Amino acid sequence: QVQLVESGGGLVQAGGSLRLSCAVSGRTFSSYGMGWFRQAPGKEREFVAAITWRGPYTYYTDSVKGRFTITRDNAKNTVYLQMNSLKPEDTAVYYCAAESQWSIVTMTIPNKYDYWGQGTQVTVSS
Repeated sequence: QVQLVESGGGLVQAGGSLRLSCAVSGRTFSSYGMGWFRQAPGKEREFVAAITWRGPYTYYTDSVKGRFTITRDNAKNTVYLQMNSLKPEDTAVYYCAAESQWSIVTMTIPNKYDYWGQGTQVTVSS
């Protein structure tokens, strides 16, 4: 019912920037919370950032605070992740996800989200 499509990934040198986009189509609700996750080879899928429909309020994992910014444009049905000062350890496949009953208690748990995009590769070189 709900489809998410990520874009904007690519290869960038350390210290550079990328902006990821997640376009949402299908039936959605104003109460949906959106999250960004990432997964590097051999590692678990980890929470990166989330944004609520109220406020909006934003949340970040400690390793990206001050470097990444999550925003949403409801008119365009799109959520963004602006990534600055990129580091090689940021290299991963990045996924956006949507949760119809979003909660701060479970926002970092991947299997609590209802819908996922296909992922976009971000590679940061030295």
